[in-house]
Amino acid sequence: MTDITIRKVGQTGRITFTRPKALNAMSYEMCIAIENALDTWRADDSIKMVVIDAEGDKAFCAGGDIAELYDTGTKADFAFGQTFWAEEYRMNAKMFEFPKPVASFMQGFTMGGGVGVGCHASHRIVGESSQIAMPECGIGLVPDVGGSLILARAPGRLGEYLGLTAARLNAADAIYAGFADYHIPEDHWPALIAQLEETGNWDLIDAAATQPEDAPLAALQGEIDANFGGETLNDVVNALTYAKTDFAAGALKKLSRNSPIAMGAALEIIHRVRTRDDIRFALDQEYRFTFRAMQHGDFLEGIRAQIIDKDRNPQWKYTLEALPAGVVTKMVLPLGADKLTFEKGE
Repeated sequence: MTDITIRKVGQTGRITFTRPKALNAMSYEMCIAIENALDTWRADDSIKMVVIDAEGDKAFCAGGDIAELYDTGTKADFAFGQTFWAEEYRMNAKMFEFPKPVASFMQGFTMGGGVGVGCHASHRIVGESSQIAMPECGIGLVPDVGGSLILARAPGRLGEYLGLTAARLNAADAIYAGFADYHIPEDHWPALIAQLEETGNWDLIDAAATQPEDAPLAALQGEIDANFGGETLNDVVNALTYAKTDFAAGALKKLSRNSPIAMGAALEIIHRVRTRDDIRFALDQEYRFTFRAMQHGDFLEGIRAQIIDKDRNPQWKYTLEALPAGVVTKMVLPLGADKLTFEKGE
């Protein structure tokens, strides 16, 4: 496959995203290829660890390839998207639960579907160009691919802030927020990867790590906790409105761009996941929303505004101030027979 290269090198299983012109966006075929590799390598005793990287300097993986989702969804073919998400989430769970060390080298943009691969590794490496984000609410989705678990684990109410605003994290912020573990200068990566391939010794990553600068987000933790601790989106909007600080004004501006349905549901999902701290539970909650996102949410309108017409002017179904509570509830109800499963062929 030209979009991804999967092979065995030395004592490692190697995955490289190879579509840099598309910012290494994740396609359905790439998801399946990664899952198949993980299934094979799990039982291969000659593979000591997995190493994941990407070609190009702009992105590790800037998200999912959503053009086909739009094409099928606008024709009322919702099954394609539902199948895509189910397959992707199954792969995300296998990455998170993989029994051997997995090192991911995340330069440039790592967003959405890229988080579901790179940020579920056991050894998550960032450098000076790294920019990590969960921008799904901007296209009418919730932070998914297991991202809700990372957000739920973030300090204080940082997860709610990142999920609702889609704020980008530099290397130091990513480590602070729990999306990454190690800062290593990017010009050191090729030699380190070569050593890992030769030895399979993941302790080399610890030895190569350097101290990142202070995380800018850490200084905002107090304001984030004060304003994003509400139970509902309306609570958060009210807190920000009455805070009358520069931070609050900036956060409200970010929220005003995103889908109210998606933000309301994202908040609910993060709260639920925080009580369970389990990747499969997180993916199940996310799938309840994404299963319904085309037919009942803002997803198709979000894609239209972002990548089809590119007018950046989505017409969301509800406003920030007038999102009925019942809408969020319906989007995250159990799916019954359509619920997410984690075994192939189910």
